[in-house]
Amino acid sequence: MAESSPMAGLLAGKKGLIVGVANKNSIAWACAKALHAAGMELAFTYQGEIMRDRCARTVSELGDVPLFEMDVTNDGQIQALHDALHQRWGGKLDFLLHSVAYAPSTAMNNAFIQTQRADFSIAMDISAYSLVALTRQFMPMLAGGGSVVTMTYYGSQKAVPGYNVMGVAKAALEACTRYLAVDAGEHGVRINAVSAGAVNTLAARGVAHFRDLMKITAERSPLKRVIEPEEVANATLFLASDLSTGITGETMYVDAGFNITAG
Repeated sequence: MAESSPMAGLLAGKKGLIVGVANKNSIAWACAKALHAAGMELAFTYQGEIMRDRCARTVSELGDVPLFEMDVTNDGQIQALHDALHQRWGGKLDFLLHSVAYAPSTAMNNAFIQTQRADFSIAMDISAYSLVALTRQFMPMLAGGGSVVTMTYYGSQKAVPGYNVMGVAKAALEACTRYLAVDAGEHGVRINAVSAGAVNTLAARGVAHFRDLMKITAERSPLKRVIEPEEVANATLFLASDLSTGITGETMYVDAGFNITAG
């Protein structure tokens, strides 16, 4: 007889929205599996028909789960998603995972000083402002104990080679987390960020020198290794649960301790 997960039932009866599953290697998917195993009922979003098929294949492992089209730059689609979930779940949402980031390849591949205004705006809109837009829209459904978690990276704090404009966007995302936590707190909603170490995801492969970054992380981190997506998922599960009711506005590092070491 297989042993049940020690977290089984921890999130029973809770409902969560996952924004950002790209494929089976994405951090958002690892988080979704952990939340589902703990009993949370989930809904997922996708952007465009190409991503719909990819997302549908990935989440099919969880059974018949709802999928909704939603572009984070489209306020109308955010509103439509809210209305659909409000009707489906009776106006209650317990958890929102924001795992969305993007910058045009020109902004990622060129030196940061070469970043063009349009590329900068796109990166900030999708990677940082989208958290504000989603949190504002879903605040009434989250009120009274809901939790929001977003995904960030150490490049927000230090200039990581190749991370470029995304590092600036992640710094803005972390600032948004703090300011949103102040506004959301009076409604009983917590908002935190998880700063994941180097993980081999589709998004990470778009960062120049990523293989070097993985090697450096393994060499310099106190645990002498890179992290696994499941470790980020466990931290996210904690922040989604009632075990973390006193924590908000924080950035939790899950990077094998890399952030504490000297450069």
